[in-house]
Amino acid sequence: MDPFETLGLERRYDVDLAAAEKTHRELSRALHPDKHAEGGASERKDSLNRAVAVNEAWRIMRDPIKRAESLFALLGISIGEGAEPKAEPGFLMDMMEQREALEDAKASKDAAALRALATVIESKQKAAQQELAEGFQSGQSAALVGKLGELRFYRRFLDEVSAVEDLLNDDARS
Repeated sequence: MDPFETLGLERRYDVDLAAAEKTHRELSRALHPDKHAEGGASERKDSLNRAVAVNEAWRIMRDPIKRAESLFALLGISIGEGAEPKAEPGFLMDMMEQREALEDAKASKDAAALRALATVIESKQKAAQQELAEGFQSGQSAALVGKLGELRFYRRFLDEVSAVEDLLNDDARS
């Protein structure tokens, strides 16, 4: 499935999410099963299948990693966990240092340090997304597969920060 085609969007990484969401809502309304209740079984089934495709396309569009994966797949570039090239040693060293800082902040229950770590990684994530957008736009997509791996690292890191923040908030309420 081509989620860009499904939502009538240009194949690019930096999509207008507000416009894509509007298209998703309009298509969802038009394809809603209640609108086709009077139709035959094949019309209802077709409407349902198209509604499922529209929902899946929107799920892909709103997720920067899935959007990049989709673009790579549409370009015939093999991706997936472990398919991207080995991360640069400097990147890996930086992530190890960030993880150590995360463990320190967790152990000391330092919410300010957690927020500072998240801010740094969010900035790096944004920069990687910008590089992906520029690379897809300029046709340098094959060289960007490693950036997808970085985005995955950043997401996992931010998920961990969020989980630790939740634990700290739960402890504070107790």
